[in-house]
Amino acid sequence: MPRLAALVLALGVSASIAAPPALHALPLQEAQVADAPQEWSPAVSMEFRGVSSTVISPDGAHVAFVVREPLMEGEQSEYLSHIWMAAADGSGARQFTRGDESAGNPSFTPDGAHLLFTTSRSGENQVWALPVAGGEAFQVTDASEGVGSYAISPDGSHLAYTMSDPESEEWTKAQEEKRDVIVADSDFRYSHLYMGPFRGTMQPHAHQMTDGDFTVTGWDWSPDGQYVVFAHQADPRINTARLDGDLSIVNAMEHAPEGGHTFATRELVTGGGVEGNPYFSPDGTQVAYVSTGDQPEPVGLGDIFVVAAEGGEPRKLHDTHDRSGGLLGWHADGDAVLVLESIGTRRHLQALPTDGSAPRPLTSGDGVLGSPSIAADADRMAFVWQTPDDPADVYVSPAGGWAPTAITDMHADVDVPAMGRTELLTWRSQDGEFEIEGLLTYPVGYEPGQRVPLVLNVHGGPAGVFSQSFTGSPSIYMIQTFAQEGYAVLRPNPRGSTGYGKEFRYANVRDWGFGDMDDLMAGVDHVIDMGVADADQLLLMGWSYGGYMTSFAVTRTDRFKAASMGAGLPNLVSMVTTTDIQDYLVGHLDAELWDDYEAYERHSAMYRIANVTTPTQVIHGENDLRVPFTQGQEFYRALQRRGVDTEMLILPRTPHGPREPKLLMEVTPRILAWFERYLPERRPVTDGDAPQPGW
Repeated sequence: MPRLAALVLALGVSASIAAPPALHALPLQEAQVADAPQEWSPAVSMEFRGVSSTVISPDGAHVAFVVREPLMEGEQSEYLSHIWMAAADGSGARQFTRGDESAGNPSFTPDGAHLLFTTSRSGENQVWALPVAGGEAFQVTDASEGVGSYAISPDGSHLAYTMSDPESEEWTKAQEEKRDVIVADSDFRYSHLYMGPFRGTMQPHAHQMTDGDFTVTGWDWSPDGQYVVFAHQADPRINTARLDGDLSIVNAMEHAPEGGHTFATRELVTGGGVEGNPYFSPDGTQVAYVSTGDQPEPVGLGDIFVVAAEGGEPRKLHDTHDRSGGLLGWHADGDAVLVLESIGTRRHLQALPTDGSAPRPLTSGDGVLGSPSIAADADRMAFVWQTPDDPADVYVSPAGGWAPTAITDMHADVDVPAMGRTELLTWRSQDGEFEIEGLLTYPVGYEPGQRVPLVLNVHGGPAGVFSQSFTGSPSIYMIQTFAQEGYAVLRPNPRGSTGYGKEFRYANVRDWGFGDMDDLMAGVDHVIDMGVADADQLLLMGWSYGGYMTSFAVTRTDRFKAASMGAGLPNLVSMVTTTDIQDYLVGHLDAELWDDYEAYERHSAMYRIANVTTPTQVIHGENDLRVPFTQGQEFYRALQRRGVDTEMLILPRTPHGPREPKLLMEVTPRILAWFERYLPERRPVTDGDAPQPGW
């Protein structure tokens, strides 16, 4: 008898014996449901709303943040985001924007009188403003192509934003006449800076500040509002961002000598590396930015540099923990910059001194900190905080001393079921080179001494990281739903993961599927040695690079009873010339395909497909450009032709991951059904029954 059915039946018998007469008027099935405690399911996880994008008012009195929730009534399957406002003293939170169109990207005006945000309620995405004291929202920008990023000047007099170039009249006509042939990698629509006055009404006009064959990627106002420093790359393609990026400064108040609509612009930092994410210092004399150094680093590197705003030789600051470039801006005293980085499975805020000394932590604790914001005129910061057992909420702390206090309880109305607890584990890699961390979530109601089925869940990236975020949140893999169904879930961070420094992140270059897989399997054996996992009931799943690892693992071992490959890339030969981030893959293989065919074949599951015996499910988005749909199709067709048990699930309208809540909710139940097919007599076992670990 299935576990859930047995539980419901037991509850029903108990209720029918002891219930008062009124309860007997209910049909038996309704009585069982009414008495049964809530259990984890994708539907329960969807009750936990997303909380993000905190900003604190200049005086530290109010915190605005974005709340996202799914709409799934009838034919709806989408998300709606709105801005909420909370008092920083914890006296209450309320929804601040409303309507059928989402609102996001909140920010306060320098005087704290208005909250700015973006919404497409008038058609294209525009900046709107809402008086904090109450009143009607009004539209601020009228950008023909919609607003990208935006920021108000420090004195509140001007608002700047980025906008993509409008389509040409010739292209519009070609579309209308069905002559719209697309020439790949040409006729780019660049993103440029625009600026107009902010006067409490819609901008009467906006001037284009930058122009040319480049796209603006990040920017910041100078403290006096005279200049804007901006990062730019050669074109808007995502792959270009790994190869190209420079910094320039535009005089926002002065036209170029040649007149017209072009503003006076000068180069600030150019070189062989990739520069981005610039911020002016509080006194306007320096600019901090992120750089890969003297050359591009497609695998991933972000060191913090400082350069004089007038130009000169850049100066590299001390290495941060992960060297991953999470620059947020400057500390108020101007003696340090603020960096948000993963530190293992945690995420915290650090101050990186500009004198070259080592970073110092500003926050601490087991959990994940997100979107910190520091008040301009008060000793207070706001942020989102979550742990494996606690969903995301908004917190405040003195900026000068870590003392976090929750000011929201966004999920007080959710009936939270009993959770499978999550534990941080460490083990040595098989080659002894590294200490590996991973998060183990136990089954709900797990009793020490039981051996249970273990799901190995591999993250994407490979420079992703499993962090100490809330395990009940909705995601591709609903962790607590697996725990509810009696599975333990191991989420390791093998070599190649972020959060552990450059050396660790680069350790799987030219080694995909080997050293990193050995790290994963050492973690599996560690959980077996702990007496938790049953070595004869192992399952495997992963998305993107996790899908790659799933495909490769089943060519190296038959220890897994079943596997599920999500958006995987089993053929690096075909992948490198079809993905939209080809240089990321070339960086990890450290060679172009035509210079080293053997490397691409050696690390591709398709060239080892004859070894596969593990039943493997394939899941892929129909519109995936990151890992093209044909990658999943190749593996599925090959397994099918080889006679290996397989099925392919195609997610319609889906890019590199589900974007619709109903489709998101479909993934975990279908994986569970696949796993259950190959664990027909799943049961706890004792140590005497368990097979020994090993390859």
